[in-house]
Amino acid sequence: MGSHNQRAGLLRRATTALSAFALAAGTVLLAGSTASAQQVIHVSEGGNGTYLALGDSVAFGYIPPEATPAPNYTDPSSFLSYANYAADALGLKLTNASCPGETTASMISTSAISNGCENTLGHPGGYRTAFPLHVKYQGSQLAYAVSYLKSHPHTRLVTIDIGANDAFVCQEITMDGCTSPTELGAVLNTITSNLKIIYQGIRDQAHYTHALVAVNYYSLSYEDNPYGQQSMALSTLLNQAIDAAGTGFNVVVANGFGAFAAASANAGGSPCAAGLLVKVPAAASSIPGEDCNIHPSLAGHQVLAAAILGALSQHGYEGMPARMGKAA
Repeated sequence: MGSHNQRAGLLRRATTALSAFALAAGTVLLAGSTASAQQVIHVSEGGNGTYLALGDSVAFGYIPPEATPAPNYTDPSSFLSYANYAADALGLKLTNASCPGETTASMISTSAISNGCENTLGHPGGYRTAFPLHVKYQGSQLAYAVSYLKSHPHTRLVTIDIGANDAFVCQEITMDGCTSPTELGAVLNTITSNLKIIYQGIRDQAHYTHALVAVNYYSLSYEDNPYGQQSMALSTLLNQAIDAAGTGFNVVVANGFGAFAAASANAGGSPCAAGLLVKVPAAASSIPGEDCNIHPSLAGHQVLAAAILGALSQHGYEGMPARMGKAA
């Protein structure tokens, strides 16, 4: 994976140009917006602002063991994600509470089934029990988030990506791989319902009143073939469930799906060929005919960070409740 200093150097170089990239991404993804990305910088509270990242392996910056160089799971600081790039661009101090394998249910309760965070499909053992997270805490990720937000009144940004592992769990525990409309519909409804509980905790229990961004999921392929069509369809359904949960909670959606589509366009619609996904040997690939894992590469995380900045820029906190805007 490279040393921490090497990865820190990559972060500094990449984020130097990230704001400009976000403007370009905003033009593609958020056409018609006239807001400037500079409006978002006001969330920094003059350098005192904090940023809480929540979610699963994407927010964590997870790298699979088959990658070269091999990841160092004992050093969480060696894993970078879109949260690092967004925090650096906005001048916010990052706390990343994400956990690889987290589901919407296990985010609420550690006893719920996860896809490898606290447990693996209900069986003891997961990433969190074997390796350190970016931050150490007891209890659920939601409970930590509520406690953190109560004790950090200068928090000006919360991002969350969660829900994909719910679908992965369903694929693993059902006989037909969660392909029936009934099973898939139940998972999507559960994602929406659990996210509402999570948002309610953030808004009503923690009384957090500033920017809350849901980062929706990219497709593993945008190619015009059966796999690409299936991947896009499933990602779209998942994102619709995620987006629906934000109603009434002033949630800004960062269009990760569209961001990856735009960044993959010159590579024939393949995020793998575009360098947006972690490279692995073809034998270990999760994508037919490709040599990539499902997780974003550093370039992929930069694209997602730009989507976050673009979404904030588009809204510019204009037309939203005053409590969502400039610092009180």
